[in-house]
Amino acid sequence: MAVDYSLYLVTDNTPAILGQKDLVQVVKEAVEGVGVTIVQLRDKTSETAELVRIAKDLHKVTRQHNVPLVINDRVDVALAAGVEGVHVGQDDMDLATARKLLGKDAIIGVSANTIEEAEAAARGGADYLGIGALYSTQTKNNIKNIMGTSGAQKILEHLVANDLDVKTVCIGGINAATAQRTIYQSATPSKSFDGIAVVSAIIAAEDPRAVASHLRHLVATPPPFATSTTTAPLSRADILSRVPALVKRLAEKKPLCHNMTNLVVQNFAANVALAVGASPIMSNNSLEAADLAALGGALVINMGTTTPGIREEHLRALAAYNAVGGPTLLDPVGAGATEQRRQGVKALLAAGYFDVIKGNEGEIRTVSGASGVKQHGVDSGASNLSIDQRARLVKQIAARERNIVLMTGSTDVVSDGRRTFTIENGHEFLGDITGSGCTLGTTIASFLAVEREDKLLATVAGILMYEIAAERAAQKPAVNGPGTFVPAFIDELYAIRQESSKGQNEWIQAAKIQEA
Repeated sequence: MAVDYSLYLVTDNTPAILGQKDLVQVVKEAVEGVGVTIVQLRDKTSETAELVRIAKDLHKVTRQHNVPLVINDRVDVALAAGVEGVHVGQDDMDLATARKLLGKDAIIGVSANTIEEAEAAARGGADYLGIGALYSTQTKNNIKNIMGTSGAQKILEHLVANDLDVKTVCIGGINAATAQRTIYQSATPSKSFDGIAVVSAIIAAEDPRAVASHLRHLVATPPPFATSTTTAPLSRADILSRVPALVKRLAEKKPLCHNMTNLVVQNFAANVALAVGASPIMSNNSLEAADLAALGGALVINMGTTTPGIREEHLRALAAYNAVGGPTLLDPVGAGATEQRRQGVKALLAAGYFDVIKGNEGEIRTVSGASGVKQHGVDSGASNLSIDQRARLVKQIAARERNIVLMTGSTDVVSDGRRTFTIENGHEFLGDITGSGCTLGTTIASFLAVEREDKLLATVAGILMYEIAAERAAQKPAVNGPGTFVPAFIDELYAIRQESSKGQNEWIQAAKIQEA
């Protein structure tokens, strides 16, 4: 039978999740209307006779709405209740035996937590795979591995590479807040999840029908932040012709740039935002984030002075901007320096979507998941990678996260996973002042607010404006070192903005950018 896996409900009869509600009534409400498309009865506590009774009662409901019902683990219960199939885990009855007992027309799903498990189940004839756990969840305490979207993406890539055509659903911590981002960031160019599996999101809901309908809508709709639709080539000539116009558009629109940045550079970042033409607000209060996100600007999350309390503010603000598709930039300052910062990066990447991640080599290697990264404070330290290695790493992370990744250094490397560039502009004085990396993030975020269709172009525009301004400032006769450089640098940012507004675009000819 043709099965729609869009919204897969796994039941839970424990008081902590179900409460005092009647399970059959909850499932009835969830499958009504545009709701749940397949149901799994998971019950680890009831005796066999009681389990068969519950299965038959549920089947009366699901059959009325043409929704398949499968039983977790128990092939005997599935046969006794006459339902459509079973779902087996890695420690349950093997797939071949289940198929022999249930027949070729039964729906049989298999849990997969690794590439090897997924391949074995697909080759063995599973109708679908339940891939997870994506995130930690209160409904299961025996999870072998929290894979996140990157782990799920690797499994989907492997299935495609080996011509294994099998349906897939993601499970583990999936709810209205995570559904769209999970599908979006797990997807490969040729395969994405066929649906989401949820437990407490519906079982614990006060209004299961409304929640199920909302989840179906989310599954069928791209996330608000998925606005970068271009796959067109972006040549050096394209950049030289388009960046000045983008600088002019930024000056005309004066977009809001919301900085949740470290205390050391707030004043500097605000002045840089004003110089490039943005309207800055420096607020670490996440209670303001929803109102600010509604104004159409961009968010910078900078980990420079992180604490557990500030991390929670960052997470709430990120959720507010993701909800409306507001551009977001992560600057994981000193990510490899301490365990607290490493855990902070993991928490932020697991909690939401960033359009751009920018950092030095040590920070980006930490974002990649590399172990043993050592940073002296917020400095990158000595480079351990060649330019080619840096380009490959940046491209790999960008493809994994489906965003833009920028690794700064004497040569910057930036990629969207398909198009990759190196940029060699800038000046050594930028490394001798506090906050130059942080304020580059502010500049890029300002461009993201006005150019949402090609986020790589927006990022490149921010880098070039910022670093060419630094080169011009360092050449001023009055600049003798870092102290005199800062005001001249802000002046040159403003000057480039003014020149671009007047159509005087000669400044862009200083761009040292090449395809990598």
